[in-house]
Amino acid sequence: MPSAIEWTDETWNPVTGCTRVSPGCDHCYMFALYPRLKAMAVPGYEAVPSEIRLLPERLRIPLTWKKPRRVFVNSMSDVFHPRVPFDFIYQMFSVMDEAAEQRGHVFQVLTKRPGRAVAWWEQYKHHFPQGWSPNIWIGTSVETQKYAPRLTVLSRVPAPIRFVSVEPLLEPVDLRPWLDSGVLQWVIVGGESGPRARAMDLDWARQVRDHSVQAGVAFFLKQLGGVRNKRGGEAATIDGRQWHQLPVTR
Repeated sequence: MPSAIEWTDETWNPVTGCTRVSPGCDHCYMFALYPRLKAMAVPGYEAVPSEIRLLPERLRIPLTWKKPRRVFVNSMSDVFHPRVPFDFIYQMFSVMDEAAEQRGHVFQVLTKRPGRAVAWWEQYKHHFPQGWSPNIWIGTSVETQKYAPRLTVLSRVPAPIRFVSVEPLLEPVDLRPWLDSGVLQWVIVGGESGPRARAMDLDWARQVRDHSVQAGVAFFLKQLGGVRNKRGGEAATIDGRQWHQLPVTR
């Protein structure tokens, strides 16, 4: 369905449900949105948010979209959650490969479990003789410096476009080891929003912006965050400028 997330056009959820793994998950929008969808009797949300549901009937939906678009994969789950079988992940990637070739879509896979992404690729890469599609971007989330080593794990995935979502940004984070070494091609930063939002200091975002610019890596400021207003769109600025850069695809 069309997305209000600033850095994508569409969401595609062949899996629903997730579980928390780190502080960035504490106020995840999925846990708030899921009960509303359940109350509206939306298919795929009949259980509880922590139950992982595979929805094979949704697998081929991207092939029905004729206009090329950026697609956030499993915005209501995690492609590489340990309860998503490797074979189902393979089916998702097969559809992504086909839809990228036929429709020109770009798929954005964001996971907090990059180690499982590496394990899946090592086991299934022989199914993809052309290698990892340039139209499938893969990223991981880093909310504090403690979780920055996820990027070292992500570097083992041979995707042409690897990215990081520094959202919610909960403290100063130094990404220079992964920016300067070429691990990252895109950086997204955002403050937390919602009734229990933790504040983001603009200087934290400014530091990530500066380091990204110095490394020549695309930088995208999604939102400043806030309890009553996420301060996105035109309000999301650093030093009076919006930052909506996208990585250069080959």
